[in-house]
Amino acid sequence: MRDYNSELSIKAGMGPGTLVHVGDKKVKEPILTLIEYNEEYLEVHVNQDIDIIKNLEFAEDRKIWINVDGLHQTELIESLGEVFGVHPLVLEDILNTTQRPKTESYEDYIYVTIRTLFYERLENAVDSDQISIILGNNFILSFQEMRTDLFKKISQRMERPAGNIRKKGVDYLTYSLIDSIVDNYYLLLEDIGEEIERLEDELIKEPDPATLQSIHELKREMIILRRSLWPLRETIASLQRDESGLIKESTGIYLRDLYDHSIQVIEAVETYREMLSGMLDLYISTVSNRMNEVMKLLTIIATIFIPLTFIAGIYGMNFDYMPELKWEWGYPAVMIFMTTISVIMLYYFKKKTWL
Repeated sequence: MRDYNSELSIKAGMGPGTLVHVGDKKVKEPILTLIEYNEEYLEVHVNQDIDIIKNLEFAEDRKIWINVDGLHQTELIESLGEVFGVHPLVLEDILNTTQRPKTESYEDYIYVTIRTLFYERLENAVDSDQISIILGNNFILSFQEMRTDLFKKISQRMERPAGNIRKKGVDYLTYSLIDSIVDNYYLLLEDIGEEIERLEDELIKEPDPATLQSIHELKREMIILRRSLWPLRETIASLQRDESGLIKESTGIYLRDLYDHSIQVIEAVETYREMLSGMLDLYISTVSNRMNEVMKLLTIIATIFIPLTFIAGIYGMNFDYMPELKWEWGYPAVMIFMTTISVIMLYYFKKKTWL
């Protein structure tokens, strides 16, 4: 995850509503997409110039969706805020990409910020981007840190005149945008689940310090994931409770379903966290059991060699008058005796299931 401390220090001491971009520059140039639509009409303008939008007269019977990919040009965000009457504090939150998911109601619009998450399998890390949505009376503004395919299916659905997005209001489009983000969480959790299964296999077969390191890294990422997802439930609940009239009752049904999905995602995160904690215990137990097996084997070997060492020590003493020293068969007799003792002890250990 990114470290924003140096960027946040730039804002220290500035007045409320001061527009400063906090985050990475993820696109070379921001891309502004304007979509005008109703049930019979659809027109898409990609990379639209902000000056054209300022002077554009929107028809009352048409709904507007403006999507911005890239937030580093504060002038663009400020201009959009002026056109649609967005409060500077909201624009400040849009540019500050460290926001936690939340819903804020204003007199003429609703501001929603939510995080989209991606799992980087090679780095074993979870990365996130902030998405901000402003729902107005007949318009939607959405802001993304970079251009993704997250809303691609929604754009494809808008091409069908008979679809709900074209028929229903902009509140349904807002629901659809948030729903696509939540659906992406399931893909993220599926990737994390596969990684957890791989680590479990390693734990059972041949755990090593690299396995422990991977578990610790994934456990740390789950903490970040939990911090990003826990506020999601309250964010959607706030939309359900909204009394501004911008959310129609017909859309509330879909929001309730979305609320259930958010709970499922949060429960899955908690389950994975518990699994990772259990895997740490399993790793310690597995390593301890392996050590016990090694110690048991070494103990058995040492135990077998105790009487053998005793016998060898006796016949290694330098006395002239010792029994069997001059006996022709003394050496093979001692070797046979020592071998017999070893075999008897091994048989005893096997019978006791110590081997």
